[in-house]
Amino acid sequence: MIERKGGIYDGRSKSSAYKDLVWTVATSSDSSVGIEQQTKLTLDTIQSNLLELGSDKTQIVSAQVYIANMSDKPIMDSVWKTWLGINQQHWPQRACLGVDLEGQVLIEVTVTAVRG
Repeated sequence: MIERKGGIYDGRSKSSAYKDLVWTVATSSDSSVGIEQQTKLTLDTIQSNLLELGSDKTQIVSAQVYIANMSDKPIMDSVWKTWLGINQQHWPQRACLGVDLEGQVLIEVTVTAVRG
């Protein structure tokens, strides 16, 4: 049975799970701040969403990061690496793409994780 956790936007869930897999997506809860803070807030939401479905950031197997300005990638990377920690066993496969995002949103992250 598929589990879905509703978000704030119509027509889509913030997270879904099926068997031992979890998918979630997040943007910053505050789009008035810069890329560093938006990244921190986005990753905090990712962790909360994963915990809600029985997983956590150490169980992420794949991530896609969408940023509005590729020149911000080094800042995002620094926050990302701090958030994940130094244990290489917790580092997922990740892609980072420069995209147009709505309004003042500077980053959006989607992940697939294992739960157990």
